[in-house]
Amino acid sequence: MESQNVTSPVKEFVLVGFNQSPKIQQFLFMVFLIFYLMTCLGNITILTTVTTDCHLHTPMYFFLANLAFIDVTSASLNTPILLSGLLSQNTTVPFKECIFHIFFFHFIGGAHIFILAVMAADRYLAIQQPLQYLTIMNREVCLGLVAGSWAGGFIHSAAQISLLLPLPYCGPNTLDNFHCDVPQVLEVACTDTYLAELLMVSNGGLLLTVIFVLLLISYTVILVKIRKQVTQGKHKALSTCTAQIMAISITFIPGIFIYAWPFKTFKLDKAASVFFTELVPVLNPMVYTLRNSEMKKAIRRLASRVLLLGETGTA
Repeated sequence: MESQNVTSPVKEFVLVGFNQSPKIQQFLFMVFLIFYLMTCLGNITILTTVTTDCHLHTPMYFFLANLAFIDVTSASLNTPILLSGLLSQNTTVPFKECIFHIFFFHFIGGAHIFILAVMAADRYLAIQQPLQYLTIMNREVCLGLVAGSWAGGFIHSAAQISLLLPLPYCGPNTLDNFHCDVPQVLEVACTDTYLAELLMVSNGGLLLTVIFVLLLISYTVILVKIRKQVTQGKHKALSTCTAQIMAISITFIPGIFIYAWPFKTFKLDKAASVFFTELVPVLNPMVYTLRNSEMKKAIRRLASRVLLLGETGTA
């Protein structure tokens, strides 16, 4: 499909995606479909396990269940578009649909970032104030922190959209990505986007960088505290913190690469987008379950109950 003329307003965008040979695209289709199924299986398992196992009704696992929900939602928003693009050479997206996608993508992504920050604060309190921890992190506080994370994601996304919508778009209408996102849409605006890009970098890349640095500092403090003072449950605390450091690293680093650089896009942006949208949701369950003996025991208890119900049903 040809790009629209540069003088006519853009009514739709053409997503370039992966212009490879048909065999490579079919292979990638199967790979990302498997990733999506693994994402759903892993995160729904975490959600079900935390919900049904009374041993996991603690603030840490409550936040983990919310992270799992975000991962499933994020993958379900982005993967169908990626798979559709792999089945066809180019995917056409109406302008309004593209803007809606950007809104929900940054809404969910913002909530994801803030939930990770909440999980870091939760571990910090658990290590620094063990006696007052459960009093401080009561049910109302936990619900408020989750609601605040979603509110933060909404504000972040609304700010992005409020800067995008007033800009005129007159082509070309080709976006060099597999889904609609801010950097690629800004490239096709037919006006000076200097101020808009500065504001978007401060609302996206700078925010990601500051939160990432603060999280790394907080986890460094936690690890030092664990090594020096914690005696009981030291291995469990170290495993939990290590898992969370891995989770924030695989989430923040690709995001910083995409959103922290104004006035230009890079060829690797597409690869970073794939990592951010497709690999992070599938890696998070592995990070949090493979290094967490309590979660693995709970999953085995869930599997035993499911098998028992199946045997009872067939008897």
